[in-house]
Amino acid sequence: MKAEPQKEHEWLAELVGEWSSEMDCSMGPDQPRQKFKGKESVRSLGGLWTLGEGQGEMPDGSTGRTLMTLGFDPAKGRFVGSFIGSMMTHQWLYDGALDETGTALLLDSEGPSMSGDGSLSAYRDIMTIVSPDHRILTSSVPDGNGGWTEFMTAHYRRTG
Repeated sequence: MKAEPQKEHEWLAELVGEWSSEMDCSMGPDQPRQKFKGKESVRSLGGLWTLGEGQGEMPDGSTGRTLMTLGFDPAKGRFVGSFIGSMMTHQWLYDGALDETGTALLLDSEGPSMSGDGSLSAYRDIMTIVSPDHRILTSSVPDGNGGWTEFMTAHYRRTG
């Protein structure tokens, strides 16, 4: 078995490096948004996968740690990946595609509903490459009208 990187893997290679982040999050209805700082180290695994290890401030003052994997499955013609964090027990599985501009990766997933009732809800993360040294990650939930409501935006700036 010898997989060769595709053009989609080259897109993922743009994520490789050291990044600082500033995240702006909705903390719930009628609550002010909060900002948190973090950092992420993204490396390549064989030119086929990216592994992003992050850490950042949590609302309670502790440090959260995350791991995001992203790859492209030529057989499916889709981007695939996962996300786990030290603050949760749910493993998020990604399925996605680039937008028509080729600058944004739309990643759909399913996870615990923010209602806290134990149900699952759809989620969408959009990773946009603004420049080689700046990318944005937005996370959204369905708005009930066929669109999406953003609840988190993180700006990543290359540090190395």
